[in-house]
Amino acid sequence: MSQPLLAFNEVDVFYGPIQALKQVSLTVNEGETVALIGANGAGKSTLLMSVFGQPRIAGGEIFYRGEAISRKSTHFIASNGIAQAPEGRRIFPDMTVEENLLMGTIAIGNRYQAEDKARMYQLFPRLEERRGQRADDPLRRRAADAGHRPGADEPTAPAAAG
Repeated sequence: MSQPLLAFNEVDVFYGPIQALKQVSLTVNEGETVALIGANGAGKSTLLMSVFGQPRIAGGEIFYRGEAISRKSTHFIASNGIAQAPEGRRIFPDMTVEENLLMGTIAIGNRYQAEDKARMYQLFPRLEERRGQRADDPLRRRAADAGHRPGADEPTAPAAAG
């Protein structure tokens, strides 16, 4: 069996004296979709953001494809193909669908840009139809989360609000 795509091993996170996550363990395998469900303030976003060191974990370890990344720089993590699409309108609100797709490839350079874009159009044919249009929330977020990069935060927030 292959190693997990992303693994959290007994992760602890604090905001000052307040413990936000206590010994959280979670494994995400290649091709798997995992949903974090919980009340506001339960730590869902904190867990996803801890992958990028914002906030830094106080204990435990996070692994990406078997490599410990908890103490790596955000640049290192992004350049290895990990991205996050935060909830709401905090990302690229005035860009087209195509521009958002290309944003998902910047960190790893142009070498995968055409391949990633083709894969996204194959997975989401409607994106290709709308590539020149300004992206609305659900389409923009899927475009920015190009390929296998885990980490969509509250992906249904726009649908639930509207």
